[in-house]
Amino acid sequence: MYLEELESESKTTRKMLERVPAEKFDWQPHPKSMKLKALSTHIAELPTWITMAMKTDELDFASNPYTPVEVSTNQDVMDLFEKSLEDGKSELIAENEVLLDKPWKLRNGEQIYSNDPKSGVIRMALSQIIHHRAQLGVYLRLLDIPIPGSYGPSADDQSF
Repeated sequence: MYLEELESESKTTRKMLERVPAEKFDWQPHPKSMKLKALSTHIAELPTWITMAMKTDELDFASNPYTPVEVSTNQDVMDLFEKSLEDGKSELIAENEVLLDKPWKLRNGEQIYSNDPKSGVIRMALSQIIHHRAQLGVYLRLLDIPIPGSYGPSADDQSF
């Protein structure tokens, strides 16, 4: 079920990431918003959360600080996404279904952010891809870059 959804969502994610202009990587719509580069990189990395959930029992930010992958071109973003996608898909196999109910924690030292079954972490990763992809759509719109359709045609795909 998750593999089918990841495959389906990856088509739309790919179309969105392809449109990210490297010359605008430092652009952000608001001081509290991520820069375009950080958002694109985050989206491209999210499928690896599937592997992390399946192969570990927790992520502790206190002992495992996040270091984003450095990208400098759109092709770097696309390559990162394809590598992350293959990584995530590699864990969505029948043999791993027995692991889906096992607990997984997200924490920062003693502060526990969540304690969910591994299946919930996979669901969250898929939801995060969709959520941040929609956020990326707003960024692209504000930069006057045509938006591809997600679940049907976009206003840019239609003739008015």
